[in-house]
Amino acid sequence: MSTVYKCHIGKKAKKHVKFNSKHIKNNGYDAENEDVSKEADDLSGFKKIRQKVLVLSSRGITFRQRHLMKDLVDMLPHSKKDTKFDMKSKLYHLNEVAELYNCNNIMFFEARKHQDLYIWMTKVPNGPTVKFHVQNAHTMDDLHLTGNCLKGSRPILSFDAGFDMEPHMKLVKELFSQIMGVPKGSRKSKPFIDHVLTFSYADHKIWFRNYQIVEKTPGKKVSSYSDTDISLVEIGPRFVLTLICVLEGSFGGPVIYENKEFITPSKMRSFIRKEKLNKYHNRQIAMAEKSIKKKENVLPVNPLNNNVLFKD
Repeated sequence: MSTVYKCHIGKKAKKHVKFNSKHIKNNGYDAENEDVSKEADDLSGFKKIRQKVLVLSSRGITFRQRHLMKDLVDMLPHSKKDTKFDMKSKLYHLNEVAELYNCNNIMFFEARKHQDLYIWMTKVPNGPTVKFHVQNAHTMDDLHLTGNCLKGSRPILSFDAGFDMEPHMKLVKELFSQIMGVPKGSRKSKPFIDHVLTFSYADHKIWFRNYQIVEKTPGKKVSSYSDTDISLVEIGPRFVLTLICVLEGSFGGPVIYENKEFITPSKMRSFIRKEKLNKYHNRQIAMAEKSIKKKENVLPVNPLNNNVLFKD
C-alpha cells in the first residue's frame, strides 16, 4: 500500500508541476525546476532555511555612510531595513529585534565620531560575529559608472583564493555567502543573474566590487555559446573592509580571531597630530638655535673700513 500511495502522490505532484509551469512560462522564465524542488521538500518533510538579513545603523551616521547602506539594501532583496539603534554598548539587544522581524542575519553599521564606520555581521542567535572597519567607501552617486543591473536580481559571488588560505577567512567567506548571496525563490528577488559581487583579499584587506555582466553577440544568429562576448562593467558601490575580530556568539562570546596589526583610526589621527606637533617644535628649536649662532658668530669690525677711518 505504501508504494501505491507514493506513486499516487508522485502523479499528483507531476500534474501540479505541469499546471504551474504552463502559467509561469508566460512570465519569461521556466519555473518547473523550482516547483519540483518545492514538491520534493514537501514530500521529504524538510523545510529549507530561508536567509533574511536585518540591516540597520547607529546614531550619528553621516549622509555618505547612509547612502552606502542604502546601496547595499538595494542589492539585497532579502533584507529588512530598520530604524536607527541607540544603544552602542548593548548590541546583543539586536538579536531580539531580529527575532521580531524573523531575520536570521544582521548587518549593523556602527558610526563613531561622525567619520569612522564599522560593519558588524552576525548569525542570529548563536553567532558567529565578524567586525569590519570600512575604508575608501564610494557610493553609486559618487562614482557615476556606466554599469547597471536589474533591481532584485540574484548575484554571482566571486571570492579570491586568499579566502581559502586561513581558517578565519573561510568563516568570513561562508558568512558573506549567506548574507550577501540572494537565496533562490526569495520574496522580492527576480529570477535573473546579471551582476557579480567580487571579494578580493589583498594586503590583509577585503576589496568589494560590483560588476554588471554584459553579453554582446557579433551578429543576430548565434551558433554556439562561445560566440557571445561576455564582459564586466562596474556598477558600484565600492569599499575596503579590514577584519578586526571574530566572536563566537552573536554580538558576544569569546574571541576566536583578533587582528593584532589593526590600528584604530583615532590612534592614527593622534599619531599624525603628534608628528605635526613635533615638526612645529623642531622648527621652533631650529629657529632659536639659528638666532643664537648669529649672535655668537659676529664678525669683528675691519679697521680699514671707510666707516671706521672717516668716523667723526
